[in-house]
Amino acid sequence: MNSNNTPQTTGVLYGVSKPDSPFTLYILTSKNYKKTKNIQNNANISFVIPFPHHILRFVPSSTITINGNAEIISINSTEILDVFSKKRILRLITKEIDPRSDDEYIFIRIQPKSRILCYGVGISIWSLRGSHTVGGYSVIIPEERLFK
Repeated sequence: MNSNNTPQTTGVLYGVSKPDSPFTLYILTSKNYKKTKNIQNNANISFVIPFPHHILRFVPSSTITINGNAEIISINSTEILDVFSKKRILRLITKEIDPRSDDEYIFIRIQPKSRILCYGVGISIWSLRGSHTVGGYSVIIPEERLFK
């Protein structure tokens, strides 16, 4: 929350846990950023992943919304560094960080609640053109993929 008690959002790059482990999102950030302080005050989060339409820019973006709990994790987590090593852009970002001595950066681990909210993902724009309300649905994370 901001000082006037309004929500704050920010764009981030994120990593996703391996398919054989509990479904978890990871964010690399500075421990001095507002989002870190907000999570220290309130671990409940909402995380939105937009999927913009690059050709038909007038069509609203599809989205996935994940609600859950966030936890601050040390930058020297080899498990999370391994997740970040799987994507080129994330690998480039973490390449410059020495996890043994860097004390500015931290990871945020997001443990989703079981219901993920989706809008427009996998739904044709022709269907949405008829009624935008057909675009909303939810997906349940299987019990064995939830963080315990």
